Amino acid sequence: MPERKLTKKEKIFSLLNKLFFLTVGPFIAAFALEVFLVPNNIIDGGIVGISIIVSYLTKINLGLLIFVINIPFFLLAFNKIGKKFVLQTFYAIGMLSLALNIFTKHHLPTTDDLLLCTVFGGIILGTGVGLVLKNEGSLDGTEIMSLVLSKKFGFSVGEWIMLFNVFIYGAAGLVFGWNRAMYAVLTYFIAFRVIDVVLEGLNSAKSIEIISDQAEEIGQELIDKLDISVTYIHGVGGYSGAQKTIIYCVVSRLELARMKEIIKNADPNAFITIVDVHEAYGGRIRGRQR
Repeated sequence: MPERKLTKKEKIFSLLNKLFFLTVGPFIAAFALEVFLVPNNIIDGGIVGISIIVSYLTKINLGLLIFVINIPFFLLAFNKIGKKFVLQTFYAIGMLSLALNIFTKHHLPTTDDLLLCTVFGGIILGTGVGLVLKNEGSLDGTEIMSLVLSKKFGFSVGEWIMLFNVFIYGAAGLVFGWNRAMYAVLTYFIAFRVIDVVLEGLNSAKSIEIISDQAEEIGQELIDKLDISVTYIHGVGGYSGAQKTIIYCVVSRLELARMKEIIKNADPNAFITIVDVHEAYGGRIRGRQR
């Protein structure tokens, strides 16, 4: 089936929606930096972290530093990753620089409780960064560099980012003290987890596969008692060569315990695999699907 082309109205709405989040995300991230992290010398990773250290040592405007230091990465990504991503990243980082300057001028109230700053700074920062990433942008040039290096020299993007951040947090320890550096690492971890939540959502479900000699009975029990759809997949046992029926279904986390109980009562020897599902499209999760 050929892919349906978006109408002009849908394209405009999609662009405006993306620009909205590429504007809001950087402002949220800037709020976290200016209210919780920078006043307490707690850095973020990547280019933002480098910029915070350089700004502290030289007194150069933080927003300007973030923008300028990211320029080489824009140029690198332009040919390697694509024009659309670079332009959206350029816009998002421009908004971050603007927002930092706005919040700096207004001297927003903060707290000197390092634990509160770490936790709330990480949560808010992760929310802002997650919104940008979800809308095909970035706020950090090290992610672009890591993507290029991973293709050229091997190792994963995450491993390259970790390597960069080891040096950045080491520098933070030398400049701000190791106590602040450890808070910075905790902030990064919290922000990283929040980014996952923003990208994947809170309503993650579970994908279940069940192999049992009582597959038909278990499937009907799941349909009747949980009101979910199930799919039967026919397979062959690799060791025994016997015909097997595999049950496939998707349930919410709240239904998982009840499902296990139903399966155990029907067949204590059933083989079950459970996988996280962050998004599901098409069909219906509940009710008889097929």
